[in-house]
Amino acid sequence: MLKQEKNYDALRLSNQLCFPLYAASKEIIKRYKPYLDEIDLTYTQYITMMVLWEKEKIGAKELGEKLYLDSGTLTPVLKTLEQKGYVTRHRSNEDERTLLVQLTDPGRKLKEKAVTIPERMASACMLLTPDESATLYTILYKILKK
Repeated sequence: MLKQEKNYDALRLSNQLCFPLYAASKEIIKRYKPYLDEIDLTYTQYITMMVLWEKEKIGAKELGEKLYLDSGTLTPVLKTLEQKGYVTRHRSNEDERTLLVQLTDPGRKLKEKAVTIPERMASACMLLTPDESATLYTILYKILKK
């Protein structure tokens, strides 16, 4: 009986779709760092604030779903943002199980400092054409859909 050879090519790093996604994500976040340092936010704090700039008040569970973050990751982010004075957290009057996160006046003012970051990031990541960026955006959100 012939021994069948195993194909280990599937285990090559260069054959993994997940690896360039992971590495590109880390690289983009690294490029954000100098801009976020100017407003004293981490990337996770920044994306949290982006949601709150859109919706001034949101349930923590919905916020976590929008950001693809579990409560173990989101809770310390919210605590830090609260300590910085950008958000408040309180229980809903209608349902005590619901934790609400609300933007404060300093949190609203921070938006003015952050408004140039997307444009500055776009110029720092000029490797893609606008069409390539749009295609990549569509593909990435297709992957994120469950």
